[in-house]
This record gives sequence, C-alpha cells and structure tokens, in this order.
Amino acid sequence: MCTVCGCGEGEPKIEGIEGQAQPHAHSAIRGQHHHHHDHAHPHDHDHGHDHHHHEHTHDYGQGAARAHAPGLSQSRMVQIEQDILGKNNQYAAHNRQHFAQHAILALNLVSSPGSGKTTLLTETLTRLQGKLPMAVVEGDQQTSNDADRIRATGVPALQINTGKGCHLDAHMVGHALASLPIDDGGILFIENVGNLVCPAAFDLGEAHKVAILSVTEGEDKPIKYPDMFHAADLMILNKIDLLPYLKFDVEKCEEYARRVNPDIQILRVSATSGEGMDDWIDWLQQQRP
Repeated sequence: MCTVCGCGEGEPKIEGIEGQAQPHAHSAIRGQHHHHHDHAHPHDHDHGHDHHHHEHTHDYGQGAARAHAPGLSQSRMVQIEQDILGKNNQYAAHNRQHFAQHAILALNLVSSPGSGKTTLLTETLTRLQGKLPMAVVEGDQQTSNDADRIRATGVPALQINTGKGCHLDAHMVGHALASLPIDDGGILFIENVGNLVCPAAFDLGEAHKVAILSVTEGEDKPIKYPDMFHAADLMILNKIDLLPYLKFDVEKCEEYARRVNPDIQILRVSATSGEGMDDWIDWLQQQRP
C-alpha cells in the first residue's frame, strides 16, 4: 500500500510499451525496502536535486503520513512519504525541463469522476485542431475508452492504465513522453485519474493544475478537498448549462474555492453548449510559452 495516499500496489501499463515493467514513484515499499526506479529508460531521468518538493506545511488536509500501517511507526511512515514524493519530484523536474526546452505547455487536468473532463478536453482539441501542436496523456485505472474518444479528434493520445493506482505520477508521464509525438510550441494535456485527493500530491512537471468541477457535484467540493483546489491555478466550473435544473450555488462554490486558494482563477464553462469555451481557449493561448 502507498503510505502517501493508500492506493494499492500494481503495475501500470503504458499503451504501446509491451513487456516492460513500469514501476511508479511509490510502487512496492515492502517492509523496510524501497524501489527507487534506478533502472534505465529512454527518458533519461537521473537523480538531480528536488526543486519542487511538497513540504506539507499549509493548513489543508492531514499532512504527512496520517495513515496507519501495521509494523510502521508514524516517524517511519513520514520518512517513506518524503522519499516517495522526493523521488517523484526528481522525475517531475526532468519532465519540466523537457517541456521548457521544447516550449511545451503541459497541463494536469484533475477532477472527480463524472465531471465532464473528457468531453471538455475533446471539445477543446476540436476547436484548436490545426492551429497548434497538441497531444494527450490519458490516465485511467482501466480501459482505453477515453483515449479512443480523444484520438477520434485526430490528436495523438497515449493511454496509461494505473491498475490499482489512483493517480498518475511523474515517472509514468516521463515514460509516455518517450513515445508520444508533440512538436515544439504545443500543448500537452495530461488527463489524470478521476480523483480529487491523491493527484494533488504528485507533481508531474506540469505548468498548471486545472481542476474541473461540475455543477452536478456539491458546491462545497473545494472545502471538502482543499489540497486539490489549493494546488490548482485554474478551476473550471463545468456543465453550467444544467444550472436551471439544479440547486447549485455558484457564488458560494467560488467563494469556497477562493477561501482555500485566494489566487485561483475561475471560468464558468459548458462543454456541451459552448458557453465559456472561448474564455478557456483564450486562457490556454495566454499560458503558452
């Protein structure tokens, strides 16, 4: 079990990479032994300094190692968590360097299941198709359904199935970059596993986390899952075409989001009706290096 988030051990499968184990940044800490990804792979992750370590010093959530594992003290679990996140952030630093060298805007799209994340993404790709290079890394526990929907737009997509894992990590994304073509100056969309908890802790090397929240969810999501909204630079309030049929307090939801993150930007969007999509496209263009 991962002591950072509690997800099960498993071997993620990256589409198109056969017969190669893909251990991720918290795979298989058994007893007192750590697996630190020291095997070679084409993305050339070495073990540089960690410039993006999550210190868990803000006031949101439980902080480090508030889990229980038989046979492990809290201090030992804290050390394991620091090792896991530190190693992840080394890989994230390499990803970030790669993105900077190629002027690629990398975005980490995060949400709970059913937020309309994939529909928003496919509509975005359709609107930008032919205007700039784009590619997608698609994260799900199982199936390639969403990657198939994305490829139907004509944009290359690579599926990562995390198995029991509940989030993508920087090592998985690094492997994906080795086989996913995207020209310089483009946008890489990383659609994370549907989960508002664990992806908040794992830097993928992205420029921004974008949190998608549907109005079919509760307006209190930002204060129920504050780590994610604290980590996000942009919140997209999606499915606003459904507001006439729901009891959803938009102003209260946005106030909650700003309570945990005063600097968060908020866009009101409907991927179905198209309302607010121009604002989202403008935001994307403004963020490009």
